[in-house]
Amino acid sequence: MSTIAVDLHITDAEWEVMRVVWANGRVTSKDVISTLGEKMDWKQATTKTLLGRLVEKGALNTEQEGRKYIYSANIEAKEAVRSFTNDIFNRICRKSVGNVVGSIIEDHVLSFDDIQRLEEILEMKKAFAVEEVDCRCAEGQCDCHLHHHGE
Repeated sequence: MSTIAVDLHITDAEWEVMRVVWANGRVTSKDVISTLGEKMDWKQATTKTLLGRLVEKGALNTEQEGRKYIYSANIEAKEAVRSFTNDIFNRICRKSVGNVVGSIIEDHVLSFDDIQRLEEILEMKKAFAVEEVDCRCAEGQCDCHLHHHGE
């Protein structure tokens, strides 16, 4: 799979399609329609439109085999998820990242393996931890003490 620069803005519906492609490697529109048919209740035209948009955005590659078009991902799922999470964290104050990560962990079911991996990551992060994370928000963009007026 070739990879492209990850600066895609993939809609929720497009994510559903990408998940089918990532899970299967190479798919036809018929594969996507049958996989998502019950879950999404989309018409065939909707799925084909979404596939076309993903090709235009560069997220999917398409090749013709006979009368069928075969779709494959130009971006790995892990890269897309990392880009998505980076986009979220770029929207909040850097001082809030730890709390947001904590909330995500609290709100989701994790396996023992997941927890062990998180513990290992946190142990490694300790070596580079800072006393306090710097805020880089514009004044008035967050409520951390660094930007209160009159201080």
